[in-house]
Amino acid sequence: MIYEKVRKYIRDNQMLKAGDRVLAGVSGGGDSMAMLHILWRLSGELDFFLEAVHVHHGIRGAEANRDMELAKEFCIEAGIPFRVYRFSVPKLAEEWKLGLEEAGRVVRRQAFMEEQKRLEKETLVALAHNRNDLAETMLHNLARGTGLRGLAGIRPVNENIIRPVLCLERREIDHYLKEKKIPYATDSSNLEDDYTRNRIRHHILPLLEEEINPGAVAHMALAGDMLAQADAFLGKCADKLLEGFRQEDGSFLLSGEFFQEEPILQSYGVLEAFVRLAGKRKDISAVHIQQVLGLWEKQTGRRVLLPYQLRARREYGGVRIRQGQIRETAETMEESWKLAIPGTLHCPLGDFCTEIFSYFGQKISEKKYTKWLDYDRIEDNLSVRTRKPGDYLFINEDGARKKIRRCMIDDKIPEEQREKIPLVLCGNEVLWMVGGRISGKYKITPNTKRVLEVRYQGGTQDE
Repeated sequence: MIYEKVRKYIRDNQMLKAGDRVLAGVSGGGDSMAMLHILWRLSGELDFFLEAVHVHHGIRGAEANRDMELAKEFCIEAGIPFRVYRFSVPKLAEEWKLGLEEAGRVVRRQAFMEEQKRLEKETLVALAHNRNDLAETMLHNLARGTGLRGLAGIRPVNENIIRPVLCLERREIDHYLKEKKIPYATDSSNLEDDYTRNRIRHHILPLLEEEINPGAVAHMALAGDMLAQADAFLGKCADKLLEGFRQEDGSFLLSGEFFQEEPILQSYGVLEAFVRLAGKRKDISAVHIQQVLGLWEKQTGRRVLLPYQLRARREYGGVRIRQGQIRETAETMEESWKLAIPGTLHCPLGDFCTEIFSYFGQKISEKKYTKWLDYDRIEDNLSVRTRKPGDYLFINEDGARKKIRRCMIDDKIPEEQREKIPLVLCGNEVLWMVGGRISGKYKITPNTKRVLEVRYQGGTQDE
């Protein structure tokens, strides 16, 4: 019954076909072992290649080794190729300044990418999310703030990621494990309430099912599917609507006709303009959309700066959205952006790419738009913005400091350029005046153990 249900779900969502190569993420837990067993049975029917990928996070010691061996033994017995990727997530989380959960997600993505690269063929990645995971995601997103897409929760297919058992509730998976006598391990960390998702799993969902409706999880899954359909439909409507406002230079000029549409279509239209111009939607929030929509009521000349070098400006004919290098005045540069470490920050001031690596006396990079900083001495979160009153920079290792305005004067930076120069800061403390000097406090020394490399792209003289 459960096998047939999953098989139909896979067919209805066009997840798999003959000849596909599938990498199944297998932790050794019940959900992933049930999924692996079902895919193993199905591979004989549909004739696709199946491989199990296990990511060892280096967190739970003997328990983690037990999980790995359990999954490995099952795969050997079933004749399923088995690959292990090992990471020290606690160490990486410290280096990247991320939580263990987020660092774990990063290394899992990296493992699948590495395995796809090793196989040198296009692959599908199968993940073992179920209906309870979907319900937890909906509640989590609802509590944090979200739109229709976030309320839709986890989708069965997302590019090359498939979720074959998303049609099953956790109790159905437990039944399948017992029925087929499939071995599985229990992750002790899932029994704790340290993570928000665990608290939702252990307390809120059970309360909904016990006190409100036993079918709460199933009903939330159906609602998520309808919300996903609504999101897709509105996206198509916005796509069609936006065509009438595209300009020859690639920008979008949203005239009065656009602002006569229903508010939800306006929001989706602005989002679609962002995606078309930037090629991505991550880091674009409802706040950015509302800022652009609000320009319609503002006077000509008002503007908004957005991620990925996007900008919107109120013009005589409407609100124009475009992408390009932005060099604005101090009044339009009041916002600051958190620097991703490691990673890439896309903001109106340019792109900031960061990496962390161990220092063994390597030659220091001398490029104008690439700087090395002593990462072990950096305590606070870093941000990027233009100058504000009170900003200062340490001019040497002895603690002498100057106001950033004085530094710019000493460096003979033209006054009209001073308000446009990006700064990397901790609060009001400047670590790097992009294109110019860095703080004496964070220079590399023989005692440096870890280096933060910051590369800037977006200036007039990239090097």
